[in-house]
Amino acid sequence: MKNRFKIILIAFLSCCLLIEYSCTEEFLTKEPPGVAAGGVIQSSAGVEALLVGTYSTLQGFGRFGGDPATDWTYGSGASDEAYKGSSAGDQTNYNAVERFECLPSNAYMAERWRDCYNGVARSNQVLNFLKATQAGANKIADARAKQIEAEAKFLRAWFHFKANRVFRNIPYVKTEDELGKPAIEIPNTDAGWADMETDIQFAIDNLPETSYNKEPGRVNKYSAMAFKAYVLMNQNKYAVAKPLLDAIISSGKFSLVSNYYENYNEATENNKESIFEIQAQTSSVNQSAMVIAGPSMHQAGPAAIGWGFYQPSQVLFESFQTTAEGLPVLDIAQREPIKSDMGVLSAAEFIPTDHLMDPRVDWTISRRGIDYLGWGICAGQSWIREQANGGPYMTKKYMHLFANRALQTFGSGFDNNRNFRAIRLAHVLLWRAECAIQDNDLALAKDLVNQIRTRAKGSQVVMGLCTTYKLPSGVTPVVDYTKPAANYKVEPYPAFASKEQATKAVQMEWTLEFACEGQRFFNLRRWGNLKDVMNDYIARDTKFRSFLTGAQFVAPKNEYWPVPQAQLDIQASLAQDPNHK
Repeated sequence: MKNRFKIILIAFLSCCLLIEYSCTEEFLTKEPPGVAAGGVIQSSAGVEALLVGTYSTLQGFGRFGGDPATDWTYGSGASDEAYKGSSAGDQTNYNAVERFECLPSNAYMAERWRDCYNGVARSNQVLNFLKATQAGANKIADARAKQIEAEAKFLRAWFHFKANRVFRNIPYVKTEDELGKPAIEIPNTDAGWADMETDIQFAIDNLPETSYNKEPGRVNKYSAMAFKAYVLMNQNKYAVAKPLLDAIISSGKFSLVSNYYENYNEATENNKESIFEIQAQTSSVNQSAMVIAGPSMHQAGPAAIGWGFYQPSQVLFESFQTTAEGLPVLDIAQREPIKSDMGVLSAAEFIPTDHLMDPRVDWTISRRGIDYLGWGICAGQSWIREQANGGPYMTKKYMHLFANRALQTFGSGFDNNRNFRAIRLAHVLLWRAECAIQDNDLALAKDLVNQIRTRAKGSQVVMGLCTTYKLPSGVTPVVDYTKPAANYKVEPYPAFASKEQATKAVQMEWTLEFACEGQRFFNLRRWGNLKDVMNDYIARDTKFRSFLTGAQFVAPKNEYWPVPQAQLDIQASLAQDPNHK
């Protein structure tokens, strides 16, 4: 399922007239990098190619401060579920994000702004050239032209949404024809919600139920409905989001895949659970990969392709523990401490915990004594770049299976061809469960959560029980691949006793299902418990590693990041977030 406009995309990007990006006043109106000259584009093929080029920027370009696809820096690394990882002196701008000490001059702020508004500029260029083409002699068929406009407006809203996640107030930049004035004059006086909803509603009204040419990665009516619900849920507009979510669920177009890991395996991408999937593509000479792929891979060991960033926290690891009944421990104060190999040499003895765990833990976290996606048993410290800084774990969700290594045709596989499921049915089910709780329909909330937990129960688990507890270099561990790698148990909830329990259960399921997918910080913010969770996390994590010693999460300041100073310097219409002055 990898034919994601790949021929036209590679051809188009290879022959574009490149325009170098810079921080200038023309940024919001100039043609973005990779846009070809107008005369070339004013045709059906040209506009279609320009649209595909806009899809290609969904990944962003900045691996750390940018990454609007997976949101790993702001959604995970700034939350309680992950650390920057790597070494203390690497990517020091990230340290300020993780410690809630970002200044407007931090380069990551400019990187995120650039990635988001580059996508906005590309979306607007599609709309500009579409209009010019329709006024000329080579008109596109009216029905397809309307769909192109809808796709471009979906993407424009998406890029603004990604800016909105990081910056409290944003300029919502449309074409100058729509604005009636230069884009450079648009202020950042609000979050942009109303304009987002308008663009997305246009997409809902004008996109077909099936993506154009059935091409994976293109948006359709259901993608737009899910995106609008996503936007509404971030405003806590449960009643408005509910009918959209119900329409998606009842459409019969989507269902949970049978195995949890099918949502991360390149061989099962664009499956029946996927609603909006950001595509990756590699060839022997080019790649369009998730920018976090290589950085999040191990830097040492047999899978030493990456840089050793994006390390799950101890708090996240302990979240996966379950009771004898196979249920999560919802109250963090009631969870049992689970031993890790922090500070333990690979050559020293370490016996992994036999505590009951949700099996999704080992599809999410790379840890000592457990198979790493077929690349071998993780040896612990010798596979970790700087354990004292980033802890003993790595994330697995962006690394390819050993069995799929031949599919990685670009270089070493650092930039691999793994897609990112931005919205899948499991998201929709959990959003709908939140709506049900607001309606005090706890039975429905339980049933929706249990669909996901039942899938987890029936999914394949990581196999390979390792009974070698000292793993120095050169040792071949004893592994029984007929047995599960750890002590797994997950069961559905029998009932929710109260609205409070239901709320905690749904929020916990977001962690178990979507850990290290850039959701956590933003979920905590919309739930209203960000400050309390983060300061509790700081207190806990400083007992595990020293990095956050002296850090403090201050609300409302640290709920968002400052507008980059570079933009304030060149755009008089912009204002700094008052909390960051």
